[in-house]
Amino acid sequence: MSNVWPASAARDSTGALSIGGVDVRDAAAQFGTPLFILDEQDVRARAREYRIAATQVGARQVYYAAKAFLATGIARWVHEEGLGIDVASGGELAVALRAGVPGSDLLLHGNNKSIHEIEEAIGAGVSRIVLDSFEEIVRVADVASRLGIVQPVLVRVTIGVEAHTHEFIATAHEDQKFGFSVSAGAAQEALRRIAMLPSIEFRGLHSHIGSQIFDALGFEEAAVRIVGFMSHMSKELGIEFAELDLGGGMGIAYLESDDPLAIGQLAAQIADAVARDCAAVGMPVPALAFEPGRAIIGPPGVTLYEVGTVKAVQTVDGLRTYVSVDGGMSDNIRPALYDAEYTVALASRTSEVEPMLVRVVGKHCESGDILIREAYLPADLAPGDLLVVAATGAYCRSMASNYNYLPRPAVIGVNAGHASVILRRETLNDVLALDPGA
Repeated sequence: MSNVWPASAARDSTGALSIGGVDVRDAAAQFGTPLFILDEQDVRARAREYRIAATQVGARQVYYAAKAFLATGIARWVHEEGLGIDVASGGELAVALRAGVPGSDLLLHGNNKSIHEIEEAIGAGVSRIVLDSFEEIVRVADVASRLGIVQPVLVRVTIGVEAHTHEFIATAHEDQKFGFSVSAGAAQEALRRIAMLPSIEFRGLHSHIGSQIFDALGFEEAAVRIVGFMSHMSKELGIEFAELDLGGGMGIAYLESDDPLAIGQLAAQIADAVARDCAAVGMPVPALAFEPGRAIIGPPGVTLYEVGTVKAVQTVDGLRTYVSVDGGMSDNIRPALYDAEYTVALASRTSEVEPMLVRVVGKHCESGDILIREAYLPADLAPGDLLVVAATGAYCRSMASNYNYLPRPAVIGVNAGHASVILRRETLNDVLALDPGA
C-alpha cells in the first residue's frame, strides 16, 4: 500500500483490505458503517518517532494536540509512548485526566478559557497554561493566587509568519483571534504585566505558524523573528526565555503526490535554526517543545463506508457518476469546510473492470456534501460495496456532528487481528436523550 494508508494496511488473496490484521468486511459486519478504524501500532510508532526526534534535538516535551482526535484510549496510547497532551478546553482536559494522564504532562491552550476551565487546570496541576489575552493574564493570576499556586505559563505570540503545505508567507498575518501581536506591541506589554504578578511564573513563548507544513522554511523564518523578539525583551526586562513551544502543523500525506519531510529531519532543521539565531544574538538556546496532532493520528486512521446508490448524471461534459455512501459531511466536514482532498479505494474486493471517474458524496441534504470530488473507482461498483477513505484519523470524528440527525460513527482500534472499541457508535436514543420532549 502507498504512503497515505496505515502502516499495517494490506490486501488478502480476495482483494479485501485489512488493517491491523482485521478484515474491513468483518469490522463492518461487527461495528457497522460508517466506521473509523485506527491502526494502534501505527499511532504508537508515530508518537515514538516524535519523542525520539525531540530527544535527539534536546527538546523539553512533545505534546499530542488533542483537538485532532481525543478519547481516553488515544490519550493512553500516546502517553504510554512518552508524550504529554495539549488540551484546548475543559472537556479535553477532563478526558485526559480520566485516562490517567497526570496534570504535569498536560498543557492548556485556548483563546477564551473560562474561569472554571482555569480553576480545573490549575487544580489538576497542568504543567503550562498558554496565555492568549490580557484578560487571561488577570484570570490565571487571580485563580492561581486564590489556590496558593505559582502557575507556569507560556505567552502565545503572533509574529507575522504563516505557513501551509509547501510555502510560507512572512508578512503581517496577525489579523487573527490567537495570541499577542509583536508588531502591534501587545506581546511586549503582556510580558511587562506578567513580570509584576507573583502568582504566575513566566517560562517562555508559544508560536504556531500554520498547518500541513511540509518543510522547515516557515519554522526557520519564525525562529529568526522570535529570537529577535526574545533578545529585545530580555534586555528590557531582564527575563529569561527558558522555553520555546513552536506548536504543531507538521503535514501528512492525503494524496499519493504529497511528500512531507520526515520528522527527524524537520526537528533537526528547526533546532539548528533556533540555535543559530540564538548564537547570533548571544542568547542561551531555549528548551523546545512541539505539539503534533494530525501527524500522529491522521495517517493511521481510515473511514469505512458502504455504498448506497450509484447514479450516472448528465452534465455539460457528458456523464458524471455519483457514488453515495452512508456517511458524509457529518463525519468528515473538512472537504466542505476547507476543500480538503482525500484518497479513496474499494475496500471489500478488487475488480478487473476498467475504472470510471466518480464523485463520492454523502447522504446529507446538502449539494455541498462531497467527500471526494474526483476519483477513479471500478465501473462495476455497486450498492453494498465498501469504500475506504485514507488519512481520516485527524479532524474527522473530532469535528463530527449530528446533522440530519445521523448518529456519529464508532471508532475502533485494531492491532494484531483484534478490534476494540475506542468510542461506541451513537444511537438515535443517545441523540433523542438530549431532547426533553422526546
